[in-house]
Amino acid sequence: MDKLTLTMKEVPKQDRPRERLLEYGPNVLSNQEIMAILLGSGTRKENVHQLAERVLQHFEGVGLLREVTIEELMEINGIGMAKGVQLLAAIELGKRIHQYREKDRVIIRSPEDGANYVMEEMRTLKQEHFVAIFLDTKNHVIHRQTVFIGSLNASIVHPREIYREAVKRAAASIICVHNHPSGVRL
Repeated sequence: MDKLTLTMKEVPKQDRPRERLLEYGPNVLSNQEIMAILLGSGTRKENVHQLAERVLQHFEGVGLLREVTIEELMEINGIGMAKGVQLLAAIELGKRIHQYREKDRVIIRSPEDGANYVMEEMRTLKQEHFVAIFLDTKNHVIHRQTVFIGSLNASIVHPREIYREAVKRAAASIICVHNHPSGVRL
């Protein structure tokens, strides 16, 4: 077998797309390597790298894949319904992630916005809840987490729990909120 028809088992481990992703992260992979991971396998006549390269050439890169149909994918030799559906699902997930970032984030511009963001859920709670809201640099909510649930009139929280999540989410700022189910405000 020549180099172009090597099976994935014959490719050195450090050159396999999955192993490279695990070792170096997804951002170092080429479009062909990402496509190869999504396809999973090639055909009897060509390995997954060759098939991935043909798919990308057919669509002149990744740009035209945005609006591809299952029929267009299945026109490519080596792409059946299963691989076509896998690719369509991955493309749709990418679209949804992109759309989420654009339209679904709440922006908190004032203390009132922060209170309104949690008020409906927290007003009927029977125990004290300590909630942290994590914001990006533009004050978009990137995550909301109930850090601690206490008793009727007490909630004890350690800052470490809040900061751990803030670092994990790369938050630029944090809003901490808690309720008073007893009605007593101290």
